[in-house]
Amino acid sequence: MTRILLLNGGKAFAHSHGRLNDTLQACAADILSKSGHEIRQTKIDDGYDVEQEVEHFLWADLVIYQCPGWWMGVPWTVKKYMDEVMTAGHGKLYANDGRSRAHPERKYGSGGLVQGKNYMLSVTWNAPEDAFTDPDHFFEGRGVDGVYFPFHKAHEFLGMSALPTFLATDVMKAPNVDATLAAYAQHLKEVIGTAS
Repeated sequence: MTRILLLNGGKAFAHSHGRLNDTLQACAADILSKSGHEIRQTKIDDGYDVEQEVEHFLWADLVIYQCPGWWMGVPWTVKKYMDEVMTAGHGKLYANDGRSRAHPERKYGSGGLVQGKNYMLSVTWNAPEDAFTDPDHFFEGRGVDGVYFPFHKAHEFLGMSALPTFLATDVMKAPNVDATLAAYAQHLKEVIGTAS
């Protein structure tokens, strides 16, 4: 059994109501709990207690972020959550940046205190898959994880390791919710281990 914190970063804005992210969050909660994993959930846009979220990070073996792609990254509410929770986690989630005068050989970013914990991104984008993978398209072939490089480094700073990212593409121009849910269920099965 794995202890999993599900963070829903979905947000209603403009012409989007955040329903796909809510649906994917509910899918993960259902599949993972039925597979024997212990689940805690926070819907970031509904508000949260910062100290309690630090404790959730300490409790969890795995943190899964569910969110839409907003202006080439996570929504500002998710970034605010990270800023507040990770900063409040000083001394619990990280000791310092890793360097010290006594140990000049230590490198920046090596002061995390939660080694052995994992995190995973599940993101929804209106962009097509080619936008991430084709060198001639918008993200120059850097892939989804290249787009989220600062996000990954923030978690690595804590000592956490990434599990493979789930990417749902074309969610507004060519939506197929059933296929997206099936692909996410398969991703969870392969990456985390869930019942069929």
